[in-house]
Amino acid sequence: TIMYAYDETLISKAQTSMAHMLDMAVNTYEYDLSEFYDMFLNSQYCPRFERGESSVIAGMSGHELAYSVLSEYRDVQLRDYDFRVDRTREYWIGWNLSYYQWVSSRSFRRINKLVSIPQLYSMYPKFHEMDISQFVDRLNEIDSEHKKQTFKRLREYARLTQRELAERTGIPVRTIQQYEQGQKELAHAHADVVVRLSQALYCNIEDLL
Repeated sequence: TIMYAYDETLISKAQTSMAHMLDMAVNTYEYDLSEFYDMFLNSQYCPRFERGESSVIAGMSGHELAYSVLSEYRDVQLRDYDFRVDRTREYWIGWNLSYYQWVSSRSFRRINKLVSIPQLYSMYPKFHEMDISQFVDRLNEIDSEHKKQTFKRLREYARLTQRELAERTGIPVRTIQQYEQGQKELAHAHADVVVRLSQALYCNIEDLL
């Protein structure tokens, strides 16, 4: 069973809210999107949005969200909503980001480590007319690649060969190779395997997952 971040009945409103929020921040309030998105990630609204808090998702418009996020950092004047028939790139980014956060149950901060705002802009020409499932698949591929690189990097930081790590943890060399090559996912491993690896690599369990 897929575990979504929050109730399915809210996702359409969440997508619309985030799409309008990012669109407004750039095209009405004239902020750079990376700068505004960083404000959002550090605002009180980000974790509440991720949890599907209805007072934020259903109770506020995207315009109100943009203004509220900015107000945490700046003295801003509320501007009139500029309705546009054409969907901006920022609208698309918000629409897709909120959907991916919901379907993956990952935090926006973690997603931002996988794919930055400039990278999302670069994805727009290819992906904006595709079904959103193509976007989800691409981010999942990036996530898988990121995990492979992270595991290998942590092993190299600990100055251990694959064989030495296997000896230290009691995990077969072949299994360690499969984790590094992305043929197996640590997220699906037994808890004791992840604990042994984190101890041998002197890292937090979260770093491996």
